[in-house]
Amino acid sequence: MAGKLYIVPTPIGNLKDITLRALEILQQVDLIWAEDTRTSGKLLKHYEIKTPMQSFHKFNEHKQVEKMMDMLRAGKNLAIISDAGTPGISDPGFLAVREALKNNIEVETLPGATALIPALINSGLPSERFVFEGFLPVKKGRQTRLKELAEEKRSMVFYESPHRLVKTLEQLAGVLGDERRAAVSRELTKKFEETRRGNLKELARHFASRPPKGEIVIVVEGKK
Repeated sequence: MAGKLYIVPTPIGNLKDITLRALEILQQVDLIWAEDTRTSGKLLKHYEIKTPMQSFHKFNEHKQVEKMMDMLRAGKNLAIISDAGTPGISDPGFLAVREALKNNIEVETLPGATALIPALINSGLPSERFVFEGFLPVKKGRQTRLKELAEEKRSMVFYESPHRLVKTLEQLAGVLGDERRAAVSRELTKKFEETRRGNLKELARHFASRPPKGEIVIVVEGKK
């Protein structure tokens, strides 16, 4: 009988933001596939979980999925975790889920931490309908994608790195207009959590003078 693949969200900052069921699953599975075993090792140590781990990240994802399927077909129960948040959302996980389903292997995704929802609610922008864009293309296709979003009427949510934040805000302002309302959240659930609200021009100016650190989520108002 085939095993089961669990997709388990982990805290995006505060270690308390993990469900009791997630901890139970991580205790019970035969192996945890972790994006970075060093990062995940701190979480497991904190909760005294001794389940063995193997690495599963964007550079070895295709190779590791084959091993994962072999283990699942042999009856092993496995969990996938990322450094922070829910696997498959801008983190490895999609390929494994797709292959498991192709092989008629049961997949169970637990609810839990993700940065985009707290950032969206914190923004104060309409949240009943929104579109999640993840990370914009770094180079090729970036301008094309931005122009496509010019007509988007729903609130837009992006992930971004600190060193590209100002450039992204400036480019969004160039395509959507300086006065388009937006919010930037960083270090969600952590000690120095911050959400800054304003228009795109104001936010670009603010972060140009105060270079940010930590994980970044941008929420932008849709076209009226």
